[in-house]
Amino acid sequence: MKFSKNLWLLAMIVLAACSTPKEIVYFQDMKPGGEGLSIGEPVEIKVRPKDKLHIIVNTNDPKLTNLFNLPIISQQIGQENSGSWGTSRGVAGYTVDNEGNINFPVLGKVKVEGMTREQIADFLTRQLQEKELVKEPVVTVEYMNLCVSVLGEVNRPGRINIDRDNMTILHALSEAGDLTVYGKRENILVTRQEGDRQQVYTVNLCSAEQLYASPAYYLRQNDVVYVQPNDTKARQSTVNGNNVRSTSFWISLTSLLTSILVLIVK
Repeated sequence: MKFSKNLWLLAMIVLAACSTPKEIVYFQDMKPGGEGLSIGEPVEIKVRPKDKLHIIVNTNDPKLTNLFNLPIISQQIGQENSGSWGTSRGVAGYTVDNEGNINFPVLGKVKVEGMTREQIADFLTRQLQEKELVKEPVVTVEYMNLCVSVLGEVNRPGRINIDRDNMTILHALSEAGDLTVYGKRENILVTRQEGDRQQVYTVNLCSAEQLYASPAYYLRQNDVVYVQPNDTKARQSTVNGNNVRSTSFWISLTSLLTSILVLIVK
């Protein structure tokens, strides 16, 4: 009887040493058919200095279109046409300067800092019409260099381009290939620059209620998402090198086995 109790204790110790974290399931507080959770107001991307914008003005007059759209003409080596180099045309971007302005053709410096892309498009459309430069322009604005960084325990860490408004942390993690089995789902860090300060938020993927209520649910340009390793990964490789190849690991294992043998013998 005493021996069986010792075996049971041994099993509990082994399971405790080898168990994996329980927090691996997303949205644990959501059930099919249950009451839905409210999501906070979407946080639209607003332009900051150093952002680059792709602005296209379409008109009925091709000459006016070419006037407002910045062309890129690049030579294509090896393609000759009547003795001249072939060319490839595209549209350059407008970079927001440190004062929050872009230098737009004819209009000059235009303040765009703090605006969304829809607001910039509406503002430019009104300016072109009020100054009687174009009668019925169609202005479209897209982001060019806006991104977030996803680091840590994800399958494809790196920079994720912001190609939509209201980009969420779920979108970014999906683009990064989702978390690995070693990622801490209940304590994801999001760092964000707000003015001259670096703000840190935590996101809990295990709780849908906490996730949707987090200020970091909607991401902004230059946010950094960091997925920490869980305890299982930490035991395999720690900062001080205590892993399966280290001497300290084998000393700890030997001590554990010795304690278990003492319990069994008793």
